[in-house]
Amino acid sequence: MIVFAKAPVPGAVKTRLAPALGPWRAARLHASLVERALKTALAARVGGVELHVAPRRHEFFQRLHRQTGVRVRLQRGANLGERMAAAFAGALRRYRFVVLIGSDCPALRAQDLRRAVRLLRGAAAVVLAPAEDGGYVLIGLRRPRPDLFDAIAWGEASVFESTVRRVEAQGLALCTLRTLWDVDRPHDLERLRALRHPAGSRRSARR
Repeated sequence: MIVFAKAPVPGAVKTRLAPALGPWRAARLHASLVERALKTALAARVGGVELHVAPRRHEFFQRLHRQTGVRVRLQRGANLGERMAAAFAGALRRYRFVVLIGSDCPALRAQDLRRAVRLLRGAAAVVLAPAEDGGYVLIGLRRPRPDLFDAIAWGEASVFESTVRRVEAQGLALCTLRTLWDVDRPHDLERLRALRHPAGSRRSARR
């Protein structure tokens, strides 16, 4: 299980939420979402968990390593696609199958991760959990598939569909999980409140 995460640097993460929260509170929200994603990955209990980060030596990641014992690895590549492809290539040398998640989807549950692993243990070559915005919040593979990450318009609403077309063009068995949402824009804070996430509280939003 791989969790992808950026360092919680004000002004560099959750920039679309900065107008509602300010850059410092947006960074704290990002940090809390990373912690939640890591907790979910550990709670799934489906195998080893790695935190793939940028940059590696940020104190936040060092603290998470001390608290959880999770291995911290540096993301490598010029863009998100290259970094994800490299993460899979490395991890699939150590494990039979790998599930990668980001840190922006607080609705993702341990049950979703366990289902992804069950599907990979079965007939699925690729598992995806689509996002409402057209991307995906989870991808699982049994073999390195760098072509699934090459020349993808990351951040656009076509990411999921473009990936599905590539999977189908190669005749790979694809399974999809339930569609989820990620935290990206101010209106997503309402959903955080519904999840009783502290960073989505009205008090936090107004400070």
